[in-house]
Amino acid sequence: MKTTRFLFGLMFLLGLTATLNKATAHEEKKSEEKKPSKVEYAIVVHGGAGGNPASWSDRQKETRIAAMTEAVNIGKKILAEGGTSLDAVEQVVRYLENNPMFNAGRGAVFTAAGKNELDAAIMDGSNMKCGAVAGVTTVKNPISLARKVMTETKHVLLISGGAETFADEMEVERVDPDYFKTRGRKEEQERAQEIDKINAQRLAQGLPELKEKYSYVGTVGCVALDKHGNLAAATSTGGMSNKKYGRVGDVPIIGAGTFADNRICGISCTGHGEEFIRHSAAHEVSAMMKYGGKSLQEASNAVIHETLKGFDGGMICIDKEGNISMPFNTRGMPRAAADSNGLFEVKLGIEE
Repeated sequence: MKTTRFLFGLMFLLGLTATLNKATAHEEKKSEEKKPSKVEYAIVVHGGAGGNPASWSDRQKETRIAAMTEAVNIGKKILAEGGTSLDAVEQVVRYLENNPMFNAGRGAVFTAAGKNELDAAIMDGSNMKCGAVAGVTTVKNPISLARKVMTETKHVLLISGGAETFADEMEVERVDPDYFKTRGRKEEQERAQEIDKINAQRLAQGLPELKEKYSYVGTVGCVALDKHGNLAAATSTGGMSNKKYGRVGDVPIIGAGTFADNRICGISCTGHGEEFIRHSAAHEVSAMMKYGGKSLQEASNAVIHETLKGFDGGMICIDKEGNISMPFNTRGMPRAAADSNGLFEVKLGIEE
């Protein structure tokens, strides 16, 4: 009798254990199904922080959305087909440099002397190699020349005449300086000159300067993570409207406006370049993550909303896991993002 009871008890325990194991396996399977799959590739693009989308016409909004959509799709296609993050960011930025809507390449802002002086930078997160150019005036696509600096020289940054000579050696496409000029940017320069005159008078009277907080900046940039786990970042700009002779902003300064490191993140910045340089903004995000244990979202938001001043600009970022962040402290920043898990969004400003 005791043996029978023992056998029944043992069978009950075995059955209960099997049931619990099945339930556990079922819950684990459900958990795995809910868990998002690893991001194979990701890309994010910006068309410059600044401007107020609320003041733009429907047509202006539509054209910027269309440009951001086309740009992100160019990079997404390259990444989806197994291409490199370097190729993706270069081709995206080339497209934006060729679009007169943005302050990069054709459509770049005017200097105080009435010229268009262009800056660009690119960085490979797999080996920390980078290349940049500043103050070029006849290079159709400065981002491609920046990549040549990275791959064909032992240097990081070439400027003005030296960069133009290097462009000759590399047979990079050149254009007449008039190619970059657009009527809209000329009018923008004239407005900036008027504000400078008013501010000179205000300062003489002991009054604070006026600021065009909602002027459209238009620097362009792209960050990408490819299927090989490599990050890359690229940025291109015409700089600040009505800038003084020889002024260079953050874009070609590695760690200020452009940065990529496979171990951490990739970043492209846009806005008031002097502030991004003072705070090494792009590298600051990376340092907060590396040494402070912050997430990409936490670090990038801290730099944009706490370290920098209001209306200074924004940045786009991707970390090594494919997480994306796009913070800005201006009214608008045309931007687009996509990844292998189906993310696809295009936005203009803070109202969205």
